Amino acid sequence: MTTLLKYALSWIPMLCIAVANGAARDLLYGPHLSGMAANQVSCLTGILLFAGYTWLLEARIPLGGTAQAVQAGLVWLTLTLAFEFLFFHYVAGHPWEELLAAYHVWEGQLWTFVLLAVAVLPYAVFRMRGGE
Repeated sequence: MTTLLKYALSWIPMLCIAVANGAARDLLYGPHLSGMAANQVSCLTGILLFAGYTWLLEARIPLGGTAQAVQAGLVWLTLTLAFEFLFFHYVAGHPWEELLAAYHVWEGQLWTFVLLAVAVLPYAVFRMRGGE
């Protein structure tokens, strides 16, 4: 199995991380914050959790170079966007307007930064670990 395919499959545990992060928001700090503040904290903790996961993953499945690291990030971004729009619209029944509202950075929404992190983390971790 190629490293890039392993990274594509390694996106699946990221769903578990996202679900656990959302559960922590809903159960632990969400009831004590405004909806926007809870969402912002959740985005930040999500980025940190994904960074830790990527750090551990790259130690176990080293990326083969800069191009492969960039490709892994693009695969993760594509899978995340596909899941977000396809699952949450067609399965969970969220309207398109609600899904697109998560991208309104000017209104305090931070989801765009989570997507940016998902795309950049494989490359950033690869470089931090001494990759060329």
